[in-house]
Amino acid sequence: MPKTCSERAAPETTRVVLHGPTMGTRWSATCELAPQIDARALQRDLAATVERVDAQMSPWRSDSCLVQLNQAPVGAWFALTTEMLQILACALDIGRLSQGAFDIGVGALVDAWGFGAARSAPDASAIRAARALAHGPAHETLELDLHAGRARKLAPLQIDLCGIAKGYAVDRMAEVLQHHGVAQALAALDGELRAIGGQADGRPWAVAIESPQTGLRRAHGVLALQDLAVATSGDYRHFFDVNGQRLAHSMDARSGTPVRGDVASVTVLAANCMLADAWATALLVAGAAQGLALAQRHGLEALWLLRRGGALVELGLGRFGGA
Repeated sequence: MPKTCSERAAPETTRVVLHGPTMGTRWSATCELAPQIDARALQRDLAATVERVDAQMSPWRSDSCLVQLNQAPVGAWFALTTEMLQILACALDIGRLSQGAFDIGVGALVDAWGFGAARSAPDASAIRAARALAHGPAHETLELDLHAGRARKLAPLQIDLCGIAKGYAVDRMAEVLQHHGVAQALAALDGELRAIGGQADGRPWAVAIESPQTGLRRAHGVLALQDLAVATSGDYRHFFDVNGQRLAHSMDARSGTPVRGDVASVTVLAANCMLADAWATALLVAGAAQGLALAQRHGLEALWLLRRGGALVELGLGRFGGA
C-alpha cells in the first residue's frame, strides 16, 4: 500500500500525497488525482524513478554510474546512460555560463572537506592533495560524445552531482506524473520543487521559502508556484564551524574551499528543476555581487537572503524584484 493521506479537493479529483525515502532525504508528490488514476501504480513508478536517479548519480553507492565514471582512466571513453548524458550536458553548460561558479569537478574537494562519502570531517592532507590536482573546470576537462553515448575525462577529475541531481530527479518525477495523466501536482525532493499546473480550485501551489537559520525550521516567505520549478541552495543545513567561521557544503572550485560569505541562501525559479537547482548552487558559490551580475546577464529570477549586521536582507530579480 502506498503511504497516502487523502482529502476531497474538488468533485472531480482527490488530493493524494505520495512519498518515500531517497538520497538521504525524502521525495513527495502532492497530486490532484482523477478517479481513473491508480495511486498505487503511481507511487510505485515515482519510487522507481527516484531510485534510478540515485543508483546512477550517487557518490555513496560504489556501483553507481557516477562512481564508475570517476574511477575510469583519464582519456578512456566511458559509456553512459541517457540520463547521465542529460545531466552532465546541462551541468557543463551551466559551468560555462557561470564562468566556473558551478563546477561538477569538485568531488575530491567535497570528500577532502568532509562533506562526501570518504570522510565526515575536514582532512588537511586530503585538502592539499585535492587542491594539487592539476585540472581546469569540468566544462574544459570532461568531453561528452552525445551521439555515441559516452564521455571521457581529459584530466584527473572526480565528479560530484549533488548540486544538480535532486533537481533532475524532481523533473523525472514530473514526467512520471504526467505520463500517468496527472495534470495538477507538486513534486518535491528536499529544497527542490516543481509544479504541474495549479491546485484543483485554480489557485497556484503555495511553497515556503525556508528561513536560513541553523536548527530552526520555519518559513521566511511563501511563493505561488504554477507550471514552474524552484530550488534553494544555502549554507545553513550542512556546514562546519571552523574557528567561528561557517564553511558550507557547497564547494567553490576556483578557491578550493567551501562557500563562505554573507549569502545565506539563494532561491531560483526556472522552467525545470534541474536548471533551478544548478543555478541556485552557482549563484550561492558566486557570492552576492558576482551572482547578481550572472543572474542579470542570463535573465534569471532569483532571491538572495544576505546576512548583514545580524539581520537578513533580501535582494531579488524577476518575480522577486520587489525584494
